[in-house]
Amino acid sequence: MAEYEACIMGLNLVINMNIHELLVIGDSDRLVHQVQGEWAMKNTKILPYLYHVQELMKRFTKIEFKDVPRIQNEFADALDTLSSMIQHPDKNFIDPVPMRIHNQPTYRAHVEEETDGKPWFRDIKEYLTRGEYPEQANHTQKRTLWRLSNHFFQSGGTLYRRTPDLGLLRCVDVKEASRLLEEIHAGTCGPHMNGFVLAKKILRAGYFWITMEMDCIRYI
Repeated sequence: MAEYEACIMGLNLVINMNIHELLVIGDSDRLVHQVQGEWAMKNTKILPYLYHVQELMKRFTKIEFKDVPRIQNEFADALDTLSSMIQHPDKNFIDPVPMRIHNQPTYRAHVEEETDGKPWFRDIKEYLTRGEYPEQANHTQKRTLWRLSNHFFQSGGTLYRRTPDLGLLRCVDVKEASRLLEEIHAGTCGPHMNGFVLAKKILRAGYFWITMEMDCIRYI
């Protein structure tokens, strides 16, 4: 479905640019063969998308669809996903999405400090202990805190994060998180791991903080 939405968005943009001849290149062989009538459509939910694409095709003097292997068209996957998240009424214009490619990596050695000097889990811990929300919290913040607290468990003054398999991960503050990053990354195969692998190693060691994946990527 996302492929069809991306295709429809692209065709509409090209029509608005007054282009009459078009080559459409995509990595969805299903879409390419279906719009050209080579494959039958079995999913009734996608039929309206197919009919809409075929109607848009009539607006062109010449239009051709070409299929490319998915491994050669990774950028299209990102655009497909993005298009499925955007509501695109025909009467509105969508500004282009700016994208940048960094030529050099950025290095950060530690977890970002907590601005108020308090652990990130303080409000969750207070709510589990006393059942009270922070004084200045609005309705949305209270609801978010309530939802978050369902994933945490407190025992003996220590806060744990529940895992889907009913395991417990000990929540750590910024100081201990920085120490864990350094120690685990300095271990076996540390220089060869990426940020996601480092985050998984910390989870397997039994520790958790809410920005750990982002911090591990920055650290690497």
